[in-house]
Amino acid sequence: MATAYQNLSSYDPASVPDASDMRVAIVCAEWNANVTEKLLEGACDALEKNGVRSENILVARVPGTFELTFGAQQMAETYEPDAVIVLGCVVRGDTPHFDYVCQGVTIGITKLNTMFGIPFIFGVLTTDTMQQSLDRAGGVHGNKGVEAAITAIKMHDFVCKLK
Repeated sequence: MATAYQNLSSYDPASVPDASDMRVAIVCAEWNANVTEKLLEGACDALEKNGVRSENILVARVPGTFELTFGAQQMAETYEPDAVIVLGCVVRGDTPHFDYVCQGVTIGITKLNTMFGIPFIFGVLTTDTMQQSLDRAGGVHGNKGVEAAITAIKMHDFVCKLK
């Protein structure tokens, strides 16, 4: 597992490009809000620490992780941001629901990446237990929201350099 080797909140600030002119949309699932709100806080904090103005961080919530794809598409079409971050948390249960939700949102976000010409960042925790999620939402393994924010900044820079 990747988090056994690297904390999700660890990054070299010197390697993060200037993000002062970025507009970032974040779509956050309400399901497992005890986790997703911490992911959202981590993402917003990391964006602001790296130059994104708070008024350029557009946040919307959707009921669950499966709805992230539609929410992300709507945010991209409505606000034309430089990047979209999706934040969610799916914990394995006793039914195959976990597999369907994880597969659906993964395919959906991947498809959006090919449709819009901007990065859609996958900040969804897919864990076996709630404790594993908490450990990755500001716990012992850092915060996946921070990782998603830094990835958004770096991917926007990647796109800008190609133009």
